[in-house]
Amino acid sequence: MSNYQPVIGLEIHLELKTFSKMFCQCAANYFGKEPNTQVCPVCLGFPGALPVPNQKAIEWTILIGKALNCRINSFSKFDRKHYFYPDLPKGYQISQYDEPIAENGKFEIRNSRFEIKKTIRIRRVHLEEDTGKLIHSKNGTLIDFNRSGVPLVEIVTEPDFENSNDVKRFLEELQVLIRYLGVSEADMEKGTMRMEPNISVRKIRITNNNTQNNYWPNYKVEVKNINSFRFVKQAIDYEIKRQIEILNKGKIPIQETRGFDEKKGITYSQRTKEEAANYRYFPEPDIPPLVFTNDYINSIKVPELPYQKIERYISQFKIRFEEAFILTRDKKVAKYFETIISKIRNQIAKLHIKNQNYKQIIANFIVNKKISTQLSVDEFIDKLIDNLKPKEVDKELLIELIDKVLKNNQKTIEDYKKGKTNAIMFLIGQVMKEMKGKAEPKIVREEIERRINKN
Repeated sequence: MSNYQPVIGLEIHLELKTFSKMFCQCAANYFGKEPNTQVCPVCLGFPGALPVPNQKAIEWTILIGKALNCRINSFSKFDRKHYFYPDLPKGYQISQYDEPIAENGKFEIRNSRFEIKKTIRIRRVHLEEDTGKLIHSKNGTLIDFNRSGVPLVEIVTEPDFENSNDVKRFLEELQVLIRYLGVSEADMEKGTMRMEPNISVRKIRITNNNTQNNYWPNYKVEVKNINSFRFVKQAIDYEIKRQIEILNKGKIPIQETRGFDEKKGITYSQRTKEEAANYRYFPEPDIPPLVFTNDYINSIKVPELPYQKIERYISQFKIRFEEAFILTRDKKVAKYFETIISKIRNQIAKLHIKNQNYKQIIANFIVNKKISTQLSVDEFIDKLIDNLKPKEVDKELLIELIDKVLKNNQKTIEDYKKGKTNAIMFLIGQVMKEMKGKAEPKIVREEIERRINKN
């Protein structure tokens, strides 16, 4: 592996959650419906049926492009992508080829300290229609066309990834971003988010002690329709290993499309990979070109995105990155947190806290699930106030238990006196255990220190 470097690009397909399909009025929400009940002449590809573009799908594709820092093209068009497969009734897919809606964007992957680790270039974001779904059984293969014609956005990255860990992190963050935009459920179990990595491996070239890796391998292998981040990682790792073994034999891996066997954790050959010329693209004659004015493009506003929310929580609320990151994974949880912050301002005195950041305290309660977020905001605040009330302590019982703990832990006391100040945390824990949590850790600590120093 040290002599080789993976070259990985991604194609991500996202079904948009519009009410109707891309080019007809059939309902787009097909999940769980009886097969072939949400179809019409347009999505079944009947002769003479004319497609009419879904304006909301176009608007949401622009929104995705803007969120990915892409250039939105003022001129775009649909094209016919020809191939013959049972789930494609027309014999072609209405897609976009040389004039996509958005292109030349970027997406930043950040590390655990929220520093930019790597910038992934986005080649294009284009809009197309989904195909039907093949259902395989022992008795043969059936086709459900309910999915046919559902709006499908394809995001294509440049081959900027060098390992499966960065791919997995990118996809996880992209899913959160898409859900923030509210344009897709991005649910991999339902197939509304599907990933296709393109994987190659190049040998590291060293010339005059300088490493040169700026050339592209003359092949690539695409692994189709993976529906799990974990499986994407497994497929990439397997492919890298498989391709290196072939290269070590002096051969070049075949340019092909492969599937992924989830049970065996391996990829398998499906078909030789097509080039653009094989699809015989040409402009869709039944749909006029799309022309967007600057005013229209500017009217589509991108909401506050996850990384922006994290930055705001850290700078404005003064909470730690760890909690800010977890709170912003789900837009509903983030909104719940902010609503609590807003409503509790007039009740700060009831929290019984001194010189503490109440926003950090609330974040801790949500992240550590000390109070259920299924409660209403008002119920959560009541529970929070109750949890933070000073606990009534039986002082005699507390002193009795502290003496018991100190008597049984003489070595810990000696360690504390020798300068191991963290040793006191063990003693506090033992007392809290004896008190069954019915004591304030701060009071317990003060009493322990007083009794140790007294002796």
